[in-house]
Amino acid sequence: MFIIEQTFDAAMNAPQTPAFLPDEDALFRVLRQLDRVPEASQRATAEALGLSLGKLNALLQAAQAAGFIRITDRDSTDRRQRFAYALTAKGGAEKSRLADRFLAGKLAEYLALHAELTGQAAGIVTLKQRTEVMQNNHAPLPELYVSYDSAQKLKHEAAALPSWDLTARQVCDLELLMNGGFYPLKGFHSEADYNGVVENMRTADGHLWPIPVTLDVNEAFAEKVAPGQDIALRDAEGVILAIMSVTDKYVPNKAREAEMVFGADDLAHPAVNYLHNQAGKVYLGGPVTGIQQPVHYDFKARRDTPNELRAFFRKVGWQKVVAFQTRNPLHRAHQELTFRAAKEAQANLLIHPVVGMTKPGDVDHFTRVRCYEAVIDKYPASTTTMSLLNLAMRMAGPREAVWHGLIRRNHGVTHFIVGRDHAGPGKNSAGQDFYGPYDAQELFKKHEAEIGVTMVDFKHMVYVQEKAQYYPANEVPEGCTVLDISGTELRRRLREGLDIPEWFSFPEVVTQLRKTSPARDKQGFTVFFTGLSGSGKSTIANALMVKLMEQGGRPVTLLDGDVVRKHLSSELGFSKEHRDINIRRIGYVASEITKNGGIAICAPIAPYTATRRAVREMIEAFGSFIEVHVATSVEECERRDRKGLYKLAREGKIKEFTGISDPYEAPTNAELVIDTEGTQVDACAHQVILKLESMGLIKA
Repeated sequence: MFIIEQTFDAAMNAPQTPAFLPDEDALFRVLRQLDRVPEASQRATAEALGLSLGKLNALLQAAQAAGFIRITDRDSTDRRQRFAYALTAKGGAEKSRLADRFLAGKLAEYLALHAELTGQAAGIVTLKQRTEVMQNNHAPLPELYVSYDSAQKLKHEAAALPSWDLTARQVCDLELLMNGGFYPLKGFHSEADYNGVVENMRTADGHLWPIPVTLDVNEAFAEKVAPGQDIALRDAEGVILAIMSVTDKYVPNKAREAEMVFGADDLAHPAVNYLHNQAGKVYLGGPVTGIQQPVHYDFKARRDTPNELRAFFRKVGWQKVVAFQTRNPLHRAHQELTFRAAKEAQANLLIHPVVGMTKPGDVDHFTRVRCYEAVIDKYPASTTTMSLLNLAMRMAGPREAVWHGLIRRNHGVTHFIVGRDHAGPGKNSAGQDFYGPYDAQELFKKHEAEIGVTMVDFKHMVYVQEKAQYYPANEVPEGCTVLDISGTELRRRLREGLDIPEWFSFPEVVTQLRKTSPARDKQGFTVFFTGLSGSGKSTIANALMVKLMEQGGRPVTLLDGDVVRKHLSSELGFSKEHRDINIRRIGYVASEITKNGGIAICAPIAPYTATRRAVREMIEAFGSFIEVHVATSVEECERRDRKGLYKLAREGKIKEFTGISDPYEAPTNAELVIDTEGTQVDACAHQVILKLESMGLIKA
């Protein structure tokens, strides 16, 4: 043993040269054993694998040279345990790949043996690039996590790696990559995979996959990273969730991505706006090695991984399961729809709402889950369950429907309800729907066999007054009265404190919605003034603040651009990047004020449309956003110029000055436009008061 260890010690210190890898079966067994029992000695590992020490040494050296394992000195007095072994991120990814290959090989052996013994095919459907593990909804899925012991070692080593703080969307994507929700993906898309998905909904190896799953980063971080390098992926609190082995670094054609994936390069689509104005300019691709799951402190008992749901279905004997996807509260029409879908499919029911990122302006997931829990008891417990899905939706309509089907297949579902305009984002810039009402159903049906999930058509349910029950819209008896309440009408009734009839929703759901949607004159809101320097924003904002404080009822906070720069953004300059950061900080503070029922008045220049939209989305998650464009001309602003800034800008002493050397992108859909030329400040502020009264935000 001492001679072997000496030989291995010399090999570790020798210059590293590429080695020929052993056969893949042997490599898989070694990687699997090291991941399961990383603390074992060489002798124990060799015995477990049925190998000689010499053979094991050769395998370890080859795996180390290939970058699959890391070998370090162990602090031990026992010469038999001088070295510690740990899988690298690349090794973890290779182990997952080999596991799939191993399963596929075993399936092929089974099929051949079955045919030889019985003279007929086994009857297992073998779709292109599908492995045996996907052939039923009970079998476990491969995950990307390493063992606990390996994770502890990798976490320690990852502390020295370059690290990327994940966005909220990226955390959702990473969680589903690691737990198998995005199977068969092994990581964020390489350039080849990305191009294939964008152009024809297929990865480079031919798997059906309609939505790009990319790690977008800023240019500054991208410059520090090169293919072949490992990076640590951290959540917002700095916790290391995974290691990514970067194989690709590329600059995408975002306009092409928008056209192909979302159907139009139109900023009215929330995902296209995110793509152009929030996502990083550079994409990184490569496999990930999971260290730990993202932490969720809310509704823990309702959160299940794909394998946990599959195990549940296996335990209770559910062979057929129909899933209902929703990002809205459940009302009576939804209950009737899900009852009918389960009956039609002769399947059990999974209520599977999305609690990750949905469409801006949606009801927050805390309220929605309380609504779901309030009515889940109205379903038969023996045939219905509910689980939360931490998915970041893209609102991609037809492609998203296919994506949802693949994700639900991974969660063990056999049937999936696809609705009219499934995952549609609403209207485009021309006021038309982005997608046709049945586009999603048609695309899903086209790929249904390959998805591996049977589609159940969404039936639009309406209440028939004379029958006192719900009917599909196309089955209403002739001459009967149809009652329905749209989403817009529901929000109006909540906002104005009006009655919501019991035929439409459950009292328990209405109670929860009223808690988070009080009457409009009791909600928080933000008034956001924007305009050129010297336009009169701050003066009108001060006057408005005094008038609102005079009325009383809610706390009022003024977030003036200059004041915020002094107290929150003193380190920032006036570059476009720094001005964006300053406006987003103002937006964040205003959103917190709005969320807690107060009134925020903001008065920055805010010259860029994309930044103002980001602030609007931030605030509208909690209350109303009223954009006021103070449309004073640049000539009038320059004439006023109390600070002498325009003069300095004309002389070139102030760079990137809005209106002179840097553009001001005037709002096109502001709630109110004010021209201050020839108008008193008090009259301008009164215009805002009248607007707030007309919107029901303050009482007349």
